Amino acid sequence: MLWIDLVDPTGDEKRATEAYLDTEIQSRGTAEEIESSSRFSENDHAIFANTNFMSPTGDGMSMDTVSFIIVGGILATLREIPLRSFDSLQRRIQARPAQFPDGFTVFVTLMDQRIDLDADIVELMSKDTAQFSKRINQKEDINEEFLLDINQLQENVMVVRENIVDKQRLLSNIAKSDHSPESMDKRLAVLLQDIASLINHTNFTFERLEYLQDTVVGLINLDQNRIMKIFTFISLLLMPATLVASFYGMNVDLPYDGKWWAWIAILGLMVLLVAALWFIFRKKKML
Repeated sequence: MLWIDLVDPTGDEKRATEAYLDTEIQSRGTAEEIESSSRFSENDHAIFANTNFMSPTGDGMSMDTVSFIIVGGILATLREIPLRSFDSLQRRIQARPAQFPDGFTVFVTLMDQRIDLDADIVELMSKDTAQFSKRINQKEDINEEFLLDINQLQENVMVVRENIVDKQRLLSNIAKSDHSPESMDKRLAVLLQDIASLINHTNFTFERLEYLQDTVVGLINLDQNRIMKIFTFISLLLMPATLVASFYGMNVDLPYDGKWWAWIAILGLMVLLVAALWFIFRKKKML
């Protein structure tokens, strides 16, 4: 026996597996807890580990908890849904069984494949970030919805980073375990190096998204200020003309009131004041 893979098992299947391994399988609630003591533990003859496998779903990320038990060279996995990495590894084991002498090798290979998939997710997020940057440089659709899209991607990057850090803690604990065979030390060290690189990449992507977010907020504020500036300019531009019009709109006697040319002069004065203010604003580069 090399690997027992339980997919949404029944109670009888779990009890049969516990009897075969002579150990207790953790409950679903314990497997999904965040505490490090629930993510990894060991006793004199077994290792218990829990981690989440990510997959993109729409705008967010879904997390599927997978439990691992390694007892006497046998690996038992417990999951709720089918996972592509498990299916591909099972076909690989059937094709080349000599490459998998024990369950610990299967576990490390599973984690290796999972980290490769996580790296693909991080790369896709990096490409999305580059597309956002390109749209900002080309000033395409820079609005509040665009800002929300950046925020959603930023949230996804945080989720991915937390998940990768969780795997880093898990593999670090396993590498330090007395149950870990020396033949796996090199592979575990390489996996931890890959994870460290992914964490650095996610940190860079997150910081880049923060910069893009600040840039978008600044552009939106500039647009709003430009609109307010236009309205302010229009109100100031028409203020002198409005003042002149209000004088001649009063029911009192004013100089030259009643002359045939008075209204033409008033209109000319209003236009002159508007033109003078326009010239002053242009000269001082306020437009």
